[in-house]
Amino acid sequence: MTNALETMSARRIDKEQYADDILPDLIVSADSHVDEPEDLWAGLPANILDKLPKRRPLKNRPAGGMDSKLRVSDMDLDGVAAEVLYPSICMKYFELDQEAQEAVFPVYNDWIADYCQIAPDRLFGIAVLPVYDVDFAIKELHRCHDMGLKGAMIWRVPDPKLPFTDPNHYERFWAATAEIGAPVNLHTLTGYNYRRTELHGMERARGAVNTSLHDGMTTMFNLIWSGVCDRHPKIRFESVEAEIGWMPWLLQQWDVYFQRFSATGPYREEFAINRPPSEIFAEHFYATFLDDPAGCLALSHWGEKNCMWSSDYPHPSMTWPNSRAFIARQIGHLPMDKKERLLSRNVIDLYNLPF
Repeated sequence: MTNALETMSARRIDKEQYADDILPDLIVSADSHVDEPEDLWAGLPANILDKLPKRRPLKNRPAGGMDSKLRVSDMDLDGVAAEVLYPSICMKYFELDQEAQEAVFPVYNDWIADYCQIAPDRLFGIAVLPVYDVDFAIKELHRCHDMGLKGAMIWRVPDPKLPFTDPNHYERFWAATAEIGAPVNLHTLTGYNYRRTELHGMERARGAVNTSLHDGMTTMFNLIWSGVCDRHPKIRFESVEAEIGWMPWLLQQWDVYFQRFSATGPYREEFAINRPPSEIFAEHFYATFLDDPAGCLALSHWGEKNCMWSSDYPHPSMTWPNSRAFIARQIGHLPMDKKERLLSRNVIDLYNLPF
């Protein structure tokens, strides 16, 4: 059986087919990952450990996922200056109950803060936050911020009892993230998503594409149309690892129906927002792309200030160890100033990185 690294080797792109100056020197990945150690949560009480899903072995992954010294070497090999880091195993823990999340997430946050210390000017960890109890979430947000962690990663698909349209539950949390300047990170496959059940055959493909896309659309719709961004003008949301090709079409359609159904349109509905959804998106939302040729074609006229490249290292879909050539194939047609925004400036500005 072909392993992940052999697969990556097979899809490598010959760098020589691209001129050295086709890309800017500075490249920052807006979505990379770590591999949590097997024993990271071993010290938690037995009743918590019993709730954790059984881990699958991490086969054929670069060792830099766990070892930050090796990771920095891999980044140098790949021509990547810095990375924003998300968990791997801990992503699945967003489906756990309140007690388990509140025990598990602080342990991860301590570990990722330590992992980044080997290169604090190149590795930027994202804090993971349970939001069943907003007081707990806000306290952990501030603790993580004090440790140097970035962002505020929560579930992309909430517990059905706590939808993002809830008029009360999340309000103080939104306000806290806006005040501290931490983007709210909504990563695919977190929370009450299709991966909670085992799927096979065509249903596995349906889940990975159709259902996952629906999750992303629904979350973005609820956050925009319920007026969160207008109530919290400094808030920022980031759609992570959901690609971007679907976004301009969806925003276009939302604008059409906003105008048609709004109080000034022919159907005269009252909404929580009073301006087009695309305008709200442009001010408050960011999104990452990895392997999205259709979405990258749209970048010539849409999304240059909102979209950010990601490597997904060390996952099997990663572009390492040939990211620069892979990027050139995706966005090499764009002007240099747009490439600079997509490959570094947007993520630097979003997280106030030291570049």
